[in-house]
Amino acid sequence: MSEFALPPPATPAVAIEGGGRLPVHRIYCVGRNYADHVREMGSQPTPPFFFMKPPDALVASGAAIPYPPRTANLHHEIELVVAIGRAGRNIPAATALEHVFGYAAGNDLTRRDLQSAAKQGGLPWDSGKGFDHSAPVAAIRPAARGHLSRGRIWLEVNGETRQDSDLALMLTPVPQLIAELSTLYELEAGDLIFTGTPAGVGAVLPGDRLEGGIEGLAVLRNTIAPPARAGGGA
Repeated sequence: MSEFALPPPATPAVAIEGGGRLPVHRIYCVGRNYADHVREMGSQPTPPFFFMKPPDALVASGAAIPYPPRTANLHHEIELVVAIGRAGRNIPAATALEHVFGYAAGNDLTRRDLQSAAKQGGLPWDSGKGFDHSAPVAAIRPAARGHLSRGRIWLEVNGETRQDSDLALMLTPVPQLIAELSTLYELEAGDLIFTGTPAGVGAVLPGDRLEGGIEGLAVLRNTIAPPARAGGGA
């Protein structure tokens, strides 16, 4: 007899280029890491700060994403995702890349109206950022094929370019992000870090086709589907 009162949920995981899947422990996200995005959101530059999404918010490339409830302003945010392959706490920036398993393109989907209301009220961002299906991620390219510090990052909606920038414009690069995050949490193998988005974020609607990527990585492709019916199911 199982020790669990209910069947345990499936382990969230992301595909790996060449085969296999990486089990995901936690999803950390970085806010305000490109100056042009800080400006377009009417914010001020800050040191790197972090928020989280639940691991079961992951969506594979190629999947349809139901338009989420309680929003009329769903936004795309293309980002470099760093997958951690080795645990650590208080990791020095000089050795941080030794903890990286690989890299992928991700989309930090955001219920912008709920996030904006939370900001105005000085409240947490969870409902605007950590909802179901809010973390599409393409296949991970192992770091053995090289680390990323520059390269085009872009996103198109229905073939129209919305975001187009370069990883070199991150305000805080990947090694420093890992170092800072590891002072707040003990990083574990299977953690993902969404490293922030450049300018050009905007609304998407049911029927829209999203395609985005980062130079050298697998392209992330998803469509926005109609809202899920009440009671579950698409």
